[in-house]
Formats: sequence, structure tokens, C-alpha cells
Amino acid sequence: MSKKIAVDPVTRIEGHLRIEAQIEGGRIVDAWSSSTAFRGIETILKGRDPRDAHHFTQRFCGVCTTVHSMASIRCVEDALGIQIPDNARLIRNLIMGIQNVQDHVIHFYHLHALDWVDIVSALSADPVQTAKLAQSISDWPKNSPTYFKQVQDRVKAFAGTGRLGPFQNAYWGHKAYRLPPEANLMAVAHYLEALEWQKDIIKVHAILGSKNPHPQTFLVGGMSIPVDPDSQNAINADKIAHMRKLLRSARAFVEQVYIPDLLAVASFYKEWAGIGGGVGNFLTYGDFPMDNAGGTDSFYFPRGVIMAKDLSRVLPMDQEKITEYVTRSWYTYSGGDDKGLHPYDGETSHRYTGPKPPYEFLDTEGKYSWVKAPRYDGAPMEVGPLARMVIGYAAGHQEIQETVNFVLNKLGVGPEALFSTLGRTAARGIETLLLAQKNELWLNQLADNMGRGILEVHNGYRWDPSTWPREARGFGYHEAPRGALGHWVRIERGAIANFQAVVPSTWNAGPRDAAGQMGPYEASLVGTPVADPEQPLEILRTIHSFDPCLACAVHVLDGKGTEIVRVKVL
Repeated sequence: MSKKIAVDPVTRIEGHLRIEAQIEGGRIVDAWSSSTAFRGIETILKGRDPRDAHHFTQRFCGVCTTVHSMASIRCVEDALGIQIPDNARLIRNLIMGIQNVQDHVIHFYHLHALDWVDIVSALSADPVQTAKLAQSISDWPKNSPTYFKQVQDRVKAFAGTGRLGPFQNAYWGHKAYRLPPEANLMAVAHYLEALEWQKDIIKVHAILGSKNPHPQTFLVGGMSIPVDPDSQNAINADKIAHMRKLLRSARAFVEQVYIPDLLAVASFYKEWAGIGGGVGNFLTYGDFPMDNAGGTDSFYFPRGVIMAKDLSRVLPMDQEKITEYVTRSWYTYSGGDDKGLHPYDGETSHRYTGPKPPYEFLDTEGKYSWVKAPRYDGAPMEVGPLARMVIGYAAGHQEIQETVNFVLNKLGVGPEALFSTLGRTAARGIETLLLAQKNELWLNQLADNMGRGILEVHNGYRWDPSTWPREARGFGYHEAPRGALGHWVRIERGAIANFQAVVPSTWNAGPRDAAGQMGPYEASLVGTPVADPEQPLEILRTIHSFDPCLACAVHVLDGKGTEIVRVKVL
């Protein structure tokens, strides 16, 4: 029996995403990914001072604000040939490093965990047995029967009000849930704990960036936050000590709560190590420079490309090979929609020819998404934590290899399991652990520079537009939590002539291209088993494993387009 379903919008993400899937014999045989909201900030940037670009690009997203500052500033610095001071490198690494740690923990507990954790089941758990389970995998000090009983009572009281907020509608009791009640209670307790934890550790952004979100201290040429041990208005010894406390707290939670929970939950879902593999091609721009010499060799996360899951060979990444197609997107190119354009020449004019809501299904034979289709050397590429960990692993990065092998051994699976929904989720945890450790190193290096009297945070060279070339272009990169983020700028006579951003979820959520090649979301769903088309929990598991950033109801339809159930998804 063949059935087509639509999940729209996919929630527990940022933005608007629709997934349509064709199901035959209990498995997905075809899928389409559609972003249903238009964004046009690239057009707004034209004619503006390139030094101001980061104030606008932060508004691309309500979640990923700092990452766009980083990419846009780097592309202007690349265009103008500006080298930043060492302290600016360290401050940027710290801002981006703690952003990744906080973002990944929020994703695991608050955006993805409910695909695997049944909160209703937690209400019947034995708190004593829950404590024994938690103590068997971690020495986290809160793992006591009293703590878990308090959490359970709190959830029961909350449920008794009938006002369940984010837990109001979901697939509770779905046959695809595997965790015993005690594991569910443990995860629910840590879900609530992570809510408090994340708002504290992100205070590092308030110290280094003056606020969060939308930090104010990024500047072309460095940073504007001063470093001075003798000033109360600068990064001084007291602020270093406070940040060190916050970073240690972040690392402790990741090591003693997040990673043990990840391993515990994953052990009940090992079949997902063979589901959700996707296109099998991976791309990273590389990031987190470990010195100030410039070049990509110093990146903590290496730059590179892997094709067809071949871990024996990491190819060099050449941004000139990137193109974007609009063959199946609601845009039009002046030279025709069947050819890809490099972002330097990218166009953002749109032409909506699809059906207007309410509609049954998208015109998936024509244009069906506001997302373009990026390609690298003509091929679709997956970006994100999995790409970073796979490329680092294949490149011989010792810390990545050791941590990946530790997790794989704990789960009793081989490296091939990385190419899956489970592998994607595990890679995010591995990356979080590595960055939680590196953040403390970068803070110590910043403190050491201060102790040696190295206080420069900004390089004003070429700040004056009269020193700029008549025409310049630059590529700015950042390995954001969700993957490879690229900004491209063309500057003419001191103003932005063109600006294009290719964001991680453009790479992953893009539709088919002129050759009919699926994007990563689409390809990852093919072959996925669906136990109940009216409650497609399995679709959410794989799509959420990418952490889409594209927000409150799901519509499921039968093959004739008749609505058969409407539920809110968390």
C-alpha cells in the first residue's frame, strides 16, 4: 500500500520546515524537504558599509546570531586582507566555543530527546531504581532517589494541572519508544536541569559580547571588548576567574550528564545506526584556529571534503567549487534556473509559482521550497557535527579519533555506524565534549597573554575605506553548531555590491537540483521504517538529528490528501 504524508511544520526547530514522504510497505521510498518562509536579508545589505554587515546578518536567525557575525566579519577581513590580534582570536574562539556547547546541549535535551524519551512513562518509574541506573553511569552528585522522586512529583503535579505547555501534544506511548520508565525519568530530570544550566553558562557571552543573543563586541579587525588587568571595564582577572568557573560547570555537565545520557539512550536504539545515512558526502570549512599564524593548518576542526563515505581519503575543500541551484526552489536566476551560481554571483530574487495554503501537497515535480540547493563540485553535501567528526576522524585528528572510538566502543558498533541518525546524534555529543575541554584551554591562553602584557584586541590597519582597493571580494566561514556556514561579499567603491550566505540548513535542507539529486534531509529519509503513518515519529528522529534551523503544528494526511490527524509536536 502506498501512502503520502506531510509533516508541516516540523517543530522543535527554528523556522518553518515541511517534510513530505511517500511510504510503501512501511518504509519511506521518496521524500521532499520544503522551507515555507522567505528570507531576503542579502538584498537588504546591498549598498551598505561592509563593516556594518555583521549587525544585519545576526538577524538571519533568532537562534544562530553570533555565528553570522563571525562569518560576515571574516569575509570582510578576507576581502581587505586584515589579520586580527591573538587576543581577538582567543575571544572569538571562546564566544563560538561556548555557543556550540550550549546549543548542542539544548538540542539534545529540548529539541531531540523527546523523539526517544516518553515523558508519560517516567510517571510510573521507581525513583530508587532510577537513582541506581543513574549512579551506574555517572557520579553526578544529584543522582539520588530523593532527587528523582522530587522531579517525578513535580512532573505529576504539572500534569495534574492539565496545562502541559510543550508536553501537551506528542506521540506519548508510541510503539517506537524503547526506554524503560526509569531511563525515561532520568532523562526527564536532566531535561529540566539543562534548562537551568544553559542560561548560566551562556553568561560567558554577556561578559565577552556585552549581551546574548546578538553580541555587540565583534568588529572587522578584531574585537571591541578591551583586555586590561587594571581596568574594571575590561576583561580582567576577576572576569577571567568568573568565566573559568562557568566553563568548568559547562564541562562537568557535559562529562557527567550529557555524555552518559547520550550513551544510555543510544544503547536502546542501536538499530538507528543503520538508518538515516543520507547522501554520504561531507563538507567542513574548518574552524577554531589554534594559533594566529593564519591559514587552515591551525584549525582545531580541520577543513576538508569526504565523498561517498570514503574515510580513507580527505579531499581539500575549495570554496570556488560551491554553487547554488534554484531549479526546484521558488527563486529565479537571470541566466536560467538550470545552472548553478557561485555565491559571489548569487541572486536572491524570487518567483513564487507554487500553490497557496491551504494546499494538499506541494508541486514536487516543480519548485517546492524557499531553500536553494547548494552543491560542491556538483554533489550534495551534508554539513554539521557529523561532517566535522567524520572528516576529523579520517584526517587522523588524535582527540577526535580517541573520543569517537570511545563512544563507538561503548555502544559496541563500528565506524560505519557514524553514517546514520544515531551517528549524527552521537557526533554532536562528541563535539560538545571536545569543545567543553578546549574552552578552558583558550581562556587560560587569554589569561597568559594578559599576564605577559599582551593586550591588543583590534587591528585598525585598513579600517579607513580610503585605503581599500576599488573592488574586492572575500569568503567568510564558520563551523556553526549546525554546520558549515559561508558568507561571501563583493565590495565596490567602499560599499557592498553583493552579499550571499549559504547557511548549514541550506546545505542540509535543500531540495533537488537540476540533475534531480536529493538534498541531505530528503536522502536521509529514504528507507526509514514508519510504524504508524498517522504518527510519523521516525521522520522526526532523523530530521531532528540534523538540528534544523529553518515553528507549531503537524498535519498528517492520507494518500488522497485528506487530513486524518492534527497534533502539536514538541
